[in-house]
Amino acid sequence: MSGQVFKLNNGQTIPAIGLGTWKSKPSEVYDAVITAIKAGYRHIDTAFVYGNEKEVGQAIKDSGVARSELFITTKLWNTCHRPELVKTAFETSLANLQLEYLDLYLMHWPVSFQPSDVKQPRDAEGHILLDDTDFTVTYAAMEELLGEKLRTIGVSNFSIDNFEKLSKTQKVPPAVNQIEIHPYLPQFELVKYCQDHDILVTAYSPLGSSDSPLMKDPSIIKMAERNHATTAQILIAWGIKRGYAVIPKSVTGTRIISNLVHVKLNDQDFEDINKLIEGKESHRLGDPYYSWDVDVFGLHTK
Repeated sequence: MSGQVFKLNNGQTIPAIGLGTWKSKPSEVYDAVITAIKAGYRHIDTAFVYGNEKEVGQAIKDSGVARSELFITTKLWNTCHRPELVKTAFETSLANLQLEYLDLYLMHWPVSFQPSDVKQPRDAEGHILLDDTDFTVTYAAMEELLGEKLRTIGVSNFSIDNFEKLSKTQKVPPAVNQIEIHPYLPQFELVKYCQDHDILVTAYSPLGSSDSPLMKDPSIIKMAERNHATTAQILIAWGIKRGYAVIPKSVTGTRIISNLVHVKLNDQDFEDINKLIEGKESHRLGDPYYSWDVDVFGLHTK
């Protein structure tokens, strides 16, 4: 089992492998978290928008593992970016999770929606209702939360340009940038930037999507066979060898347990995976452009 950790820029440590819970239904996520913690996971990742914080929190409470042994992350949603809403949003997530403190609180997206009781407020024509609150102002409000109830803050889905802008106003540098990374979207430049600036990357969707072509890639399959490993274990090992945390999502008990098994990639296998994208276009799984009409990743220049 992998007990590897990474050190954050504030001295805290984060386990290299965590359980992701995006798209994990509330009816399934309780058992998934219980299984994960019993198997040895000590890093659980959720978010307010996932709608499963209460079930994740109940599983943490029922796991029997001391709170001090766990690293728990959740995220601020886009409807709560106005600075006066940030603390209430944080307290709501803390209450949902039944926790006295949070290890890491992330700004989920550098995009602000108008305050609303629904997660994606829209006008009569179905267009998302954007707000003019700048993410630097939101981040400043997050900085104010640091203390007994919150140990670390960070961001998610941030680009180099976002970081350059934030660096001009931040008092506390973000400790983490959680982004989509897998061999079909290796994000070499962004990963290097984060590492050069002492920001730990955490990879979501490290296995690709459900029924991902990545899991059926002949090169990965052959590599897994050579290493007596699963394709998922190979992809997780590649991410950790690159120097960042990974949070594979699963609600299947056997896969949750299997994903925690440490596989040591040799340098040749590592380089072979790095080269999978050569000559091909990168393949991003999560892009909200068509839903929000916001070009978060700069892929839709008109």
